[in-house]
Amino acid sequence: MRHRCLAQAAERTHVLVFETDDEILPLLEAFAADNAIGAARLTAIGALRRVTLGYFDWDAKEYTKIPIEEQVEVVSLVGDIARKNGAPAIHAHLVVGKRDGSAHGGHLLAATVRPTLELVLVESPTYLRRRYDEESGLALIDPDV
Repeated sequence: MRHRCLAQAAERTHVLVFETDDEILPLLEAFAADNAIGAARLTAIGALRRVTLGYFDWDAKEYTKIPIEEQVEVVSLVGDIARKNGAPAIHAHLVVGKRDGSAHGGHLLAATVRPTLELVLVESPTYLRRRYDEESGLALIDPDV
C-alpha cells in the first residue's frame, strides 16, 4: 500500500442535480473541466432510465458491457476524479436496483437520468494524477505524483 496526505486545508463541496434525460458522465466531465477540479470524491442517489455497467475482464484487459434498458433506482454511486493527460478523469462504480429488488453493479460506463440524480462532489485542493498500469491495462491513481 502507498499513501499520500492530500489535504489539511478546507475542502469545497458541490451539489449537482441532474434532470431527466441528462447523460451523467459527459456533464460531470464538463463540470470538472469548467471548474478545474483535479481531485475529488463523489457519491450520488437517484434514478435512471437506462445504464451501461462494466465488468473488467482481467484476461482481455477491457470492460464487458452490461446494458440495462429499464427504469432503475441508484442504490449507490461512488467514485473519484483525478487528472489524466491534463484533463479530469472520472472513475465511478454504481449499484442499481430493479423493480423486483434485484441489484446489479459495476463500473459506470454510461447512464441516462430519470427523473433526477443528486450528486455530492467533495473537491480536494490537491490534484490527483492517473498513470497507465501495464499489468492491468488501466489508468490508476498514482499517489506519488
